[in-house]
Amino acid sequence: MTASDAARRAAADRAWAELRPQLAAEAQAALGEEVDAFLARAELALFDVHEPLAVLYDEPDALMATAFRIVLAAAADRPAALRRLDRRREIDPGWFQRSRMQGYVCYVDHFCGTLDRLPEHLDYLAELGTTYLHLMPLLRPREGENDGGYAVADYRAVDPRLGTMADLERVAGALHERDMSLCIDLVLNHTAREHPWAQAWLAGDPAYAGFYSAFPDRQVPDAYDATIPEVFPDRAPGSFSWVPEACGGAGGWVWTTFWPYQWDLDYTNPAVTLAMLGEIVWLANRGVDVFRMDAVPFMGKRLGTTCQNQPEVHTLLQLLHALTRVAAPGVVFKAEAIVAPDDLVPYLGGHERYRPECELAYHNSLMVLLWSSLATQDARLARHALGRMRPIPPTTTWVTYVRGHDDIGWAVTDEDAAAIGVGGHSHRRFLNDFFAGHYPASSARGALFQENALTGDARISGSAASLCGIEDALERGDDAALEAGIRRLVLLYSVAFAWGGIPLLYMGDEIALLNDDRYLADPSRAPDNRWMHRPVMDWAAAQRRTDPTTLEGRVFGRIRQLGEVRRSQLALHGGAESTVFDAGSDAVLAWRRRSARSGTFVGLANFSATPQVVDADTVTGFGAFAPVLTSDGPPEVAGGRLVVPGLGFAWLAEP
Repeated sequence: MTASDAARRAAADRAWAELRPQLAAEAQAALGEEVDAFLARAELALFDVHEPLAVLYDEPDALMATAFRIVLAAAADRPAALRRLDRRREIDPGWFQRSRMQGYVCYVDHFCGTLDRLPEHLDYLAELGTTYLHLMPLLRPREGENDGGYAVADYRAVDPRLGTMADLERVAGALHERDMSLCIDLVLNHTAREHPWAQAWLAGDPAYAGFYSAFPDRQVPDAYDATIPEVFPDRAPGSFSWVPEACGGAGGWVWTTFWPYQWDLDYTNPAVTLAMLGEIVWLANRGVDVFRMDAVPFMGKRLGTTCQNQPEVHTLLQLLHALTRVAAPGVVFKAEAIVAPDDLVPYLGGHERYRPECELAYHNSLMVLLWSSLATQDARLARHALGRMRPIPPTTTWVTYVRGHDDIGWAVTDEDAAAIGVGGHSHRRFLNDFFAGHYPASSARGALFQENALTGDARISGSAASLCGIEDALERGDDAALEAGIRRLVLLYSVAFAWGGIPLLYMGDEIALLNDDRYLADPSRAPDNRWMHRPVMDWAAAQRRTDPTTLEGRVFGRIRQLGEVRRSQLALHGGAESTVFDAGSDAVLAWRRRSARSGTFVGLANFSATPQVVDADTVTGFGAFAPVLTSDGPPEVAGGRLVVPGLGFAWLAEP
């Protein structure tokens, strides 16, 4: 422990000694026999609360007292059923790491229409093995254009087109009865300009002074914009928007990292942090188990930087996490941090000194590298980039996925690309051309998103099935190409399901839903081609999932089998680490997971269309392994070489 750490711990202890008697009396009155558990959680969280407050703000002792009273009120209001769930999870703190954890992601309106109809589809989700349901943004957004629901006008209300908060509570209850958990999106970086906080700030309400940032001229915004990458360069260039009502009605440039109607909160103001804490614990008491913390890399601003991944972002997450767990110890955080590999691990608390921030984080690098490997039929970049990633803390785990609601941005660093002899810019350009179908050998049917004519940068939209060539094969009536497209899709999911952590299945991938152009009829969505891969669920197609002669049956059966076998493999528990290795073929991604309790698991994925041979002894480490799931039956072994079929995979484990 450094001298500064010791001083901060001493300061925290002094503040706690002063606060505890009064807080204990208040907790006794509010919680009765649960007072001891609450105080124990508060004391365990003490340093993770007081230190961030001291780093970020003045008067940390007073702020800590206020923060603990916010979470005490939430703990007192927490429903009995959720308190019982908390107790179970305190006994089993790694509940989210189990190999039985499997996620499903969907938009409520596209999946079932409204929240009150969702419980009738839980049998379908259970058939897939779902134990974790992520409902895409459903809190009340602003009217009109709203960035797909990420411009929130009220954190305590549901989009009225989807139902009510009471409906969401009933959904949470129905999920908990089936031992499923509920995940929702929480936008931390910004609110809609229509949010009551923003309106009160504009009106000059002193209680909301400093909730947002505005500048009377371009001097400061231009200085920041000089180093901040644009998120939406074609339709929302820069990071500031002119608001005539700002700055006391004189007009000002409001910080808007994303769209002009999304105003960035100013977390240098402790009132903002405490207000957001109040929203989190209120929603936790509605039955939310997992918060997807949206756009967290952007919460900290520093002149001369990209204003992403700044140190105070991690300090803020540590603070909010510690306080939330005092009120609702069964709740976990998931970081939405679509950043470079070197910046990703810290969101799981992976610093020189472990600091709890989020239990879960999207493995964006894995997702990007899988698509890159598919396009190049070469796994060397994935092997190199994944191999140099720092290990994550054992109390956390990755969320692995093939496709999400967003565009795919090619987070491939120039350094990683150079390590295998290619240029970073040219490789990213190739990936855009390949998945947009501009490359001669490509059967992908994606579309460029946010293309920057000056830099040549872009991202890709498109459903997983269409990016894998299934749409193209169906249009051409080519059965062989269709099977190849299906194999590509299943190959990607074979890695996501066996990497370890929580695999997420994006709605419709299980029945190979294609690009959906119905969004073009909605003027608020038509300019955003990401809606092409946010399809409406085709329940008629889903009815064909049990017929192995149909496209839906061929995909659903294979995806379901991935989940069934995964649940039997204890080595896929999220607390272990995956290690990539060279198995003797540049086209094959090979990874190994070792656990003292559950033995060793090996995964192989061949991104080439032709069979590849790998060294069997290297794969097994000269041990005795048996296949637990393969794409094409028992693997062929000849002369110490293991054959992995084209676009095939194999899962092996110690018997």
